[in-house]
Amino acid sequence: MDSLSRLLALYPMRTALDVRCHFGAPWLLQQDAVDAGIAPYHLILEGQARLDVPGQQELALQAGDILVFPHGSAHTLHLHGPQADSQPLYEAPAAGPLRTVVNDGDGAATDILCGQFTWDPLASQTLLAALPPCLLIRTQGQARLAGLQALLGLLRQEAEQAQPGAAAVLAQLASALFAMLMRAWLTQADQPPGLFAALAEPRLQAALHAMLSRPGQDWSLASLAATCHMSRANFARVFSQVAGTTPAALLQQLRMAQAAQWLRQENRPVAEIGERAGYQSEAAFNRVFKRSFGMGPGQYRRAAMATRPSLADAD
Repeated sequence: MDSLSRLLALYPMRTALDVRCHFGAPWLLQQDAVDAGIAPYHLILEGQARLDVPGQQELALQAGDILVFPHGSAHTLHLHGPQADSQPLYEAPAAGPLRTVVNDGDGAATDILCGQFTWDPLASQTLLAALPPCLLIRTQGQARLAGLQALLGLLRQEAEQAQPGAAAVLAQLASALFAMLMRAWLTQADQPPGLFAALAEPRLQAALHAMLSRPGQDWSLASLAATCHMSRANFARVFSQVAGTTPAALLQQLRMAQAAQWLRQENRPVAEIGERAGYQSEAAFNRVFKRSFGMGPGQYRRAAMATRPSLADAD
């Protein structure tokens, strides 16, 4: 398994694609801040829009743009004029599987699909901290993003047509969306220092792959540097500049994410999970885990079991 796939597998999420917006200018769509672990997203399918985020310069958007707000920041999408000039929004009857929100504006039309990605707010801290407040991927005219453009087309098709199984198809397509967005973002040159920047840095990829594939191994600075064919000093310098942290600190974060996943999914004793994660002492594992998640591994497992969906919930 490649490094990005391993990384995303450590942080399972739920996806929702639930609203289709069809607006005629002038219009305004406001999104309040949401809780930690929830990342609203918007897919601009047709037309244009403007993005306002408090404290930042207004941004022009066009068809093919994808916006994600990993930290749930408040934001506003609009076109043509201030709120006073905007036509009211209301929900309209929909033939397709999504709620449809429209207005009575007679200006230029804009089509947007809206949804959200949701993670466990405790387990996802490392992942979300590595992402900017607003993640923008522009797909129009980008041949390298042909797969993402095709996914947008499929999402639009399923959202517009009331075909059998459309809701299930949309759910599966939305699940693939985040991974494809991260793959596209890794090819850009503007990642802030952090986990994804380290993953995208060719000089560090071997070390990241080693930590992700074998987090419980007794990695040292020297052994990680050797995987990248670098000296210890040069490796430590480059890693700190790109990742914004030390190799030991990032390894601990990945070990904790892996341990949390095992606790959620397996019934192995806590001591065994700690050993698999690289801790020979159960006391040391408990101490680091509690510092990372605010609770011991046993309590974390019980909490995860209590919130796990049951078959009855799916009825």
